[in-house]
Order: sequence, then C-alpha cells, then structure tokens
Amino acid sequence: MAIPPMFGPAFDADPYPAYDWLRRNAPVTRVPLPGCEAWLVTRYEDAAVALSHPALAKDPERGSPEWRAASLGLPLDHRPSLARHMLNADQPDHPRLRRLVSAAFTPRRIAGLRERTQEVTETLLAAMAGKDEVDLVTDLAYPLPIAIICDLLGVPEADRATFHHHASVIDSAAASAVEEITKATDALELFLADLVAGKRTHPGDDLLTELVRRPDITPDELTSTAFLLLIAGHETTVALIGNGLLALLRHPEQLAAVRADPDLLPDVIDEMLRYDGPVRNATWRFPTEPVVIGGQEMLPGEPILISLLAANRDPAAFPDPDAFTPGRIGVPHLAFGRGPHYCIGAALAKIEGEVAIGSLLRRYPDLALATDPDQLTWWPSAIMRGLFSLPVRLNEPKAKA
Repeated sequence: MAIPPMFGPAFDADPYPAYDWLRRNAPVTRVPLPGCEAWLVTRYEDAAVALSHPALAKDPERGSPEWRAASLGLPLDHRPSLARHMLNADQPDHPRLRRLVSAAFTPRRIAGLRERTQEVTETLLAAMAGKDEVDLVTDLAYPLPIAIICDLLGVPEADRATFHHHASVIDSAAASAVEEITKATDALELFLADLVAGKRTHPGDDLLTELVRRPDITPDELTSTAFLLLIAGHETTVALIGNGLLALLRHPEQLAAVRADPDLLPDVIDEMLRYDGPVRNATWRFPTEPVVIGGQEMLPGEPILISLLAANRDPAAFPDPDAFTPGRIGVPHLAFGRGPHYCIGAALAKIEGEVAIGSLLRRYPDLALATDPDQLTWWPSAIMRGLFSLPVRLNEPKAKA
C-alpha cells in the first residue's frame, strides 16, 4: 500500500482525502519527512490517547538523533532562549510554567479582552467601508489577534509592525525555507530580549511585566514564554477566522442561519474548529519508553505527529464528518488538543472568532467570495492550517443620490 502524497500545494489545499485513506488503511503509520521518518496518528480514538499519554514527552531533547539532525523543530528547538516554554516542557516544569501563564486568562482579564476585541474589530471593519473588495485575512483575521496578544503582553505600539513582519514569516513559511525562518527568528529573538529588558526598567500593567517580576521563571523561560504567547497567541486565531469564514461562505444555508440568529455563533465557531481547524498536527511528541498506540509499537525518541485534522473528520467519532453541521452533539473535537497541554488560550481564540465573524456579518451581511475557492493558497506548515488570503466582495448597498 502506497501512502498518498502528504506534501505540496494540492495536499495543503485539501488534505482530507489523504487523511481518509490513512484512517482506513494505515491509521498509525510511519511517514517520510525530510531527513527522517515520523509516526502519524490519524484516528480520533488513537489521537485522544496519544494527546494525554504520560509516556509521550514534549521536550525536544527526548527526540531521536535522526529527528534532531533533520532540524525538524528548526529553528526553535536548538535555541534555549526561545524553546524553553511550556509547550516543550514536561513534569515538573510544565505545570509550573502553565500556572504562571494562566494569570493572563482569568475571567476578569478575558472579559476585558472581549471588550478590546470588539473595539479593534469595529476599527478594522470601518476601514473596509466603501471598498468593493477586501482580503479578510490581511484586513481582519491577521491584525485582530496580533493587536490583542500585543495588548496582553504589553508590546509598545511603535514596535508592533516589527513583530508583525517577523511573525508573518515564521507563521507561513515552508519548513524547507530554513534561511528565511532563521533570519526572522534571529530578529524576533533580539526583539523579545529588548522587550523583556524594557519591562524591567519600565514596567506596565501587562502579563510580561508580571512574569518579569516572578522569581520562579528563568531568563530563558521568560523569553521563550513571551515567544510562545506572541506566536501561538495569534496564529491559531488568524487561521480560525480565515478557515471559518471560508467554510461559512461555502455553505450559504449556514451563513444565512447565523446572520438571522447570532446566538448560533458559539456552535458555529465550534464546528469551524472541528470541520477545518487551525492546527493540522499537534506539536511533536516522543516516547520515553516503548508505547503501543493503534496496535503499533513506538520506541523511545521516535517522533510522533498527531493529526488533529484527520481525527476531527473520523466517521467513527463524528457522523457525516465531511458535512459542516453546527450544533453537533457527541464527543468533543480535538482542535485545541486534550490533556495537560490543552491550549491555554482556547477561550480567548473562541471569543476573537465570535466577535470578528459576528461583527463582520452584521456590518457586511451580503459579502461573498471574490475568487474560486480552489484558487486559494494555504500555508505550507507542518503544524498550522491557514489561508494566505481570503478575497471577498462586500456588496455594500449603494448610497442614494
């Protein structure tokens, strides 16, 4: 049995036929990657087990020599100042770092961020007025979460364009674009070092200032955590908004329903996350001892990718999985993971998605795709799934003469 192609623009545009083949024929299998092989897990039940398995470590130091030589975690896993965050940590460091960051996501702070999200969204939507066509990634999905995470961390307004530039390279460059990613990461590393130093001398009312004051976080952990929050804190939401709007625009009956009843938005957002979520594969895991998942034995150090997209279209878990059906009842989707590494910013991402999409539909209720969906291009990332652009016609009513 030949594994279907899992690289290139055609796969990026529509990976679901390949995932369906894998679930049916090779649900836990080794797939070729540049320089080595990795296990890929595609069924919902196996993915749920793997995401919470205590013998699957996140620390890149646990990876095999072949994986590390291939630099598949490039460029971050070899940079102590950027790699020592909670996503790469296991016991006892992971719960300690997670507790520190959880201060950012208290109900009080989340409520304040909802208000700020609405404010930023209205500004972005107002800037679209009078235009026949806009790009909903460039004009809404990208700038909104960047503004919110920069507010949360206390990034000065004057520095946000610099961060935006470096982050856009890291978000959407192909894994093979080593030089491009390395340059952007070098620049972002310096940017974060300056930002942390600035918080020491000029503290503010923000999460990064709170972390700088904590004695139980090392300098490398501090910079790494700032990096994680800045990158992961916006890229998931960029992809959620872009992918979700595309799903709605391709399902006019659901678009009409949510326009007529905005109370449906939470269910719509949840189905967007299941149907075409922002995370293609959960980040790398490595067995610390022999582990059997889906009938396959994985040995210590062997790299593992868990396909969240494939698991969320598994017919054994979701009836009619290729249909976009808000309001599903049954098992929860895995778009934000499961277990101790469940996405700490999931609630904020949902809020940003609800506010952005709900406000857009209220202000521009007749918007429509301005291109053939098959012509859209997708990020070539092994981890994220997101659109480079989403051009739409706003179809605003013409002012009377």
